[in-house]
Amino acid sequence: MATAIEVDSLSKKYRLGEFQAAYGTLRETLVHAGRRLAGREHHSAATEIWALQDVSFRVPEGQVLGVIGRNGAGKSTLLKILTRISHPTTGRAEIRGRVGSLLEVGTGFNQELTGRENIYLNGAILGMKRREIEGRFPDIVEFSGVERFIDTPVKRYSSGMYVRLAFAVAAHFEPEILLVDEVLAVGDAEFQARCLGRMEDLGNTGRTVLFVSHNMQAVAQLCNRAILLDGGRLVADGPSEEIVAHYLQTSAGAGSSRTWAEEEAPGDELVRLRSVRIVDVDGETVDYVDVRRPVGIELRFTVLDGGGPPVVPKIKVNTGGRVVFNAMDVDPRWHQPSLPGDYVATAWIPGNLLNEGLVGVDPAICSLDSPKLHHHVSVHEAVSFHVQDPAEGDSSRGRFTGQWRGVVRPLLEWTVR
Repeated sequence: MATAIEVDSLSKKYRLGEFQAAYGTLRETLVHAGRRLAGREHHSAATEIWALQDVSFRVPEGQVLGVIGRNGAGKSTLLKILTRISHPTTGRAEIRGRVGSLLEVGTGFNQELTGRENIYLNGAILGMKRREIEGRFPDIVEFSGVERFIDTPVKRYSSGMYVRLAFAVAAHFEPEILLVDEVLAVGDAEFQARCLGRMEDLGNTGRTVLFVSHNMQAVAQLCNRAILLDGGRLVADGPSEEIVAHYLQTSAGAGSSRTWAEEEAPGDELVRLRSVRIVDVDGETVDYVDVRRPVGIELRFTVLDGGGPPVVPKIKVNTGGRVVFNAMDVDPRWHQPSLPGDYVATAWIPGNLLNEGLVGVDPAICSLDSPKLHHHVSVHEAVSFHVQDPAEGDSSRGRFTGQWRGVVRPLLEWTVR
């Protein structure tokens, strides 16, 4: 398969605290020269910041690639180099095909021109003929929702109107390669859903898309593959579900499994927690799960004293700082004093219950001290996992591609008369 985007050993360095005369205007040069003569110019050592360091990857034609990472990781710098807004310090980046980009609100728009005129201007820049632009004009205007203001100068548009028209232009001129930065956050929920649907359509028609976003749900849903940038370096590259789960777990500080050495195992003289992990139906440790499939929370613990009160395994499930639910094993086997030994208890969360996103688990071993629970062991968010929806239409949100709010999203039975 042919390569659409090729990045080889790409690095970009910025200097802070140093005047770069080669890029200044004559006025700036004279001002800085005057300051130096007056002794007002500070000669502090220049600070070098590497926005990108030795980044290499290839994107084959037709692939939808997500680029994720914390603020300042180098995502926008990468896109600016790919679109020739900025030049690399070392390395190279090649794009093979007609490129459409949306890096910030209104990229490529002339403030003094109307929405109509900017549509024709952008089409001409992309090398399209007037007849081609006229054929797509109605779809662009309808998608953007700015029909009433299409003959108004865009400098009078709100930020929401601006980004709606800019995205409509970029998406409907159907370039061979589309580069999109985190601009969809400007639009409302309905517009974001339409944009994601349009990008999904572009990916399904064989066009190459490079999508930078902090919306992990959108990245997992839209992208075949994702790369993770951290401190300007490429630290992970693989299937989008795996990279998103890795990123979220790294940010949260908890992975999908945790084991304690014998001398460090949390607990008391009655019971000690040995390990916790997230498992699938085959018993394999997993970082992410399909929203439609059950997921298990496995607790391994050791009862040390058989003369104590009966103990019972318990979990608390959290997401976004909110408690989703508490659950404990209510089987009668835990009504009797627990015999000394090793135990493995697995709590199964059914499919089509949790919502998408990062889920944390607080494992605990308790005894009933009516009317309260006595926690012999309790570890806050010892493990976590990511729930993702492949968007195949058979989950609780059907064919809806936007954000589905709530801590749970069960697939309910409906009756219709």
